[in-house]
Amino acid sequence: MKTKKLHQIALTLIVLFLLSTNVYSQVGIGTLNPDPTSILDLDSTTKGLLAPRMTSAERASISNPANGLLVYDTSENAFYFYKSSAWTKLDSKTRTNHKLIKSAADLSDELTAGGGSKYLLSSNSVYEINGTINLAFPIDLNNAYLRGIHTNEDKLIKASGDMFVGTSGGTIKNLTLAGGTIFNLTGNASESLIIRDSVIANATSVGTVDGYGMVFLSIVQFTGNAAGIEYSDINTLLLSNTGWFSTNSGVYETYSGTFNSIEKQGGFMTVNGAAKGIDLSNNPSVSKGVLSEVSFSGTSTTYVEKYTSGSYPNFNFSNAWTVNCPGIVVETDQVASANIYYDGTITTGFVQTVSNNSVFNLTGNGNSNTTDAVNMLRTSSPQDNRITYLGNKTRTFKISAALSVRGNSGVGDYYAFFIRKNGSTSLIETNTLMRVNNTSDISSNTISGTVELGTNDYVEIWAQRLTGSGTTSITVFSLNLDIQ
Repeated sequence: MKTKKLHQIALTLIVLFLLSTNVYSQVGIGTLNPDPTSILDLDSTTKGLLAPRMTSAERASISNPANGLLVYDTSENAFYFYKSSAWTKLDSKTRTNHKLIKSAADLSDELTAGGGSKYLLSSNSVYEINGTINLAFPIDLNNAYLRGIHTNEDKLIKASGDMFVGTSGGTIKNLTLAGGTIFNLTGNASESLIIRDSVIANATSVGTVDGYGMVFLSIVQFTGNAAGIEYSDINTLLLSNTGWFSTNSGVYETYSGTFNSIEKQGGFMTVNGAAKGIDLSNNPSVSKGVLSEVSFSGTSTTYVEKYTSGSYPNFNFSNAWTVNCPGIVVETDQVASANIYYDGTITTGFVQTVSNNSVFNLTGNGNSNTTDAVNMLRTSSPQDNRITYLGNKTRTFKISAALSVRGNSGVGDYYAFFIRKNGSTSLIETNTLMRVNNTSDISSNTISGTVELGTNDYVEIWAQRLTGSGTTSITVFSLNLDIQ
């Protein structure tokens, strides 16, 4: 009887076990309620899961490992899993020379290195700014790489004083910089400063950057700054797609000293009220300047404070620059132009004595042909009846001239009027003719043609008596010469 009851109990337990297995299909260790989506649920606050441990040789000797097989390699102290016919190492990779900065306290070592007065960053190291960092001391970049991930969230703020100081370069990227004076930097020709994808906002002054071999700003926004930035004595200054909003005050950008190259391309300057966009009044020496596709707008009357010397009437830049921007006057060698005209009494004109049949300059035998110059760009008129090209690039000009002339004697004589280059080369393709039909008629003559001019080449209107002899004269009532 007792045996029968034991059999019944065993059978009941087996049935219950089978029912439990079919219903739950999970195993729980350390929990009576394994997660329904798991086949194995481990629950503990004091112990972990220990994977099979083996040497590299033992791992490699596993025959036909299944995809996803996980072991701990004791030779390398690393986890490996099998994937697509190969073992793959599970390793947390971190770059060397990298430091995450979540508060100014994370820069304590750098403050010590800077003697307690500045944060001296480690050269060639990456400093990643995470969040808003309120600085108590300035930063010496020391050729480090300072970056954030989210420009509007990763910020460096220094309420007053200088934020960046020192004599070395470095890189700043994806950061908002705000506070007192952002830059007080004096480098040397071997140093480079790069600032990219950043915002400079609400500063007392953007500051000064001086003496570097190269300074490169790309996609940098300036907003709410009380004063702008001064660049001086930089070999190569590159400004690409920088944006100055109307909320800025003072002078946005000042150039002074000596530059081998300034190239400012793209972006905008919205300049309101008493603010100024670019200040050139310190007459910076620039071997090559390019200002292209920068949009100037706003209510200010001074988008550009011009050179006080080296520029041209009604223009802003020297002949070292190529300027083509919406909102300001185009200034390039390709649009160099000039016009001169006789400014004497038009009804009396000036008399030119002709004693032989050689070519002669229309100066009026004693410089009585006085001409005035207007609309001069990259040109000058150092003496009457002359236009000199002052651009840097040799180019071809279209020439137009007009004369009103009367022959005072020598009825039947022919005269040619033409352009001469540098006082020695007659451009015969510009010839226009006049015949003295009588001594009271005034002949109108037009001259047109093209000429190639290099720097300091010049053109004048000349003439020649083609037929006739003896001493005669002509009176020139009007004279105009134009190149463009």
